[in-house]
Amino acid sequence: MKTFQDYKIKKQLHKAIADMGFQNPTPIQEASISPIMSGADFVGIAQTGTGKTVAYLLPVLQNTEYSEQPHPRVMILAPTRELVIQIVEQVEKLTAYLSLRVEGVYGGSSNINAQKRAVSEGVDIIVGTPRRLYDLVISGHLRIKNVKKLIIDEVDIMMDFGYKTQLKNIFDYLPQKRQNVLFSATMTEYVDELITDFLINPVRKTISISGTPLDTIEQEAYEVLNFYTKANLLNHLLADAETHNKVIVFVASKTNANRLFDILEFGSQMSLIHSGKEQNYRTQSIERFVEGDSRILIATDVISRGIDIEKISTIVSFDAPFYPENYIHRIGRTGRAGERGRAISLYTDREKELIEAAETLMNYTIPRTPFPEEVEINHQLTPEEKSRPNVQVELSDKKKLERPGASFHEKSAKNSKTQVEKQSYQKAMKAKYKKPIRKGDKIQNRKAKKKR
Repeated sequence: MKTFQDYKIKKQLHKAIADMGFQNPTPIQEASISPIMSGADFVGIAQTGTGKTVAYLLPVLQNTEYSEQPHPRVMILAPTRELVIQIVEQVEKLTAYLSLRVEGVYGGSSNINAQKRAVSEGVDIIVGTPRRLYDLVISGHLRIKNVKKLIIDEVDIMMDFGYKTQLKNIFDYLPQKRQNVLFSATMTEYVDELITDFLINPVRKTISISGTPLDTIEQEAYEVLNFYTKANLLNHLLADAETHNKVIVFVASKTNANRLFDILEFGSQMSLIHSGKEQNYRTQSIERFVEGDSRILIATDVISRGIDIEKISTIVSFDAPFYPENYIHRIGRTGRAGERGRAISLYTDREKELIEAAETLMNYTIPRTPFPEEVEINHQLTPEEKSRPNVQVELSDKKKLERPGASFHEKSAKNSKTQVEKQSYQKAMKAKYKKPIRKGDKIQNRKAKKKR
């Protein structure tokens, strides 16, 4: 087995790695370090939690020398504030014995002036979200013509977050001669488009097949009537604090996150995080969860990627994710470092297609669990459920929720005896909606409408 000592890197980096307790590289690190160190464009596809950050930082830092010039030579793009903060922390640990300056920039109502001052004083490595980086560039406070290495982390979720336009705008300000490094958990149509347009003969390394679930995660799903019945079921399941000792509950919206936080019965055992909360609140929520002061973290998909929280026992998809790739990112928070994990999905009749889309992506059918008899069915609807005429409420008969086996879960085409032509998720969505439904397409769609 290869060790970090086998790599020809600076003794300062060796010392920092030893301080961090790293001995053997993970598969993605072993596949990435040498190609990136050689200066080639690189694309790495690996699941969340496999050590991708060190996989690109180590070779990039090896090739970045001390300089007194004020403008950054390395730019790292990440989709969320939390991931930016985490990457900066990793850079600071790896550069403990090097004279390199790093700065993280991200959105916030009160921090842009401080970030302008920080980047104006000089920086070697700039880490940031695309929108804030672009704001600093067009304001003139950040010059990126000297960037030699561009790293884009979590490329696929960056597309989902609507950063496609900002990325292309940033590329216009970057020098054409540079090294490009892309990392992602899944290979989507947009990721492939980005690779084709901006990378030159990249080295590609795929450590796991896109969409393959981790073998260490036990998955199950419940069909549930509505939001409030889901809350009752979740109260029932999470009452077992020994089994579910560190839980992340993912919901589809800030409204649902706030509502669920208010009605669950676990009081101080819970923390809450979503994009509507101020950065200090979000940081404190994560700290309480990491340190064990809270057992349950209710979150939107803002933290389903990249945030490194150890020993997560259970992931609950309270709402089915709209993009099936996000299901992979959610459950990737547990079952790490060889430990066992659980992933529980709660879905209504109208969310059934979303669950089946995730199953298609994984080529795996999530086992269904009968609805527990002791859990009360609540017929109250949220305002959002009332406003949607296609919400199915016929499942008020409790016996319908208790049906196990094939009668409980209608077999999808991939599981039937009749052989059907397999179709990718992207093609299925195109057939259904005529064009990909992505947040990042909003601006382009508006432009298209104006032309018509």
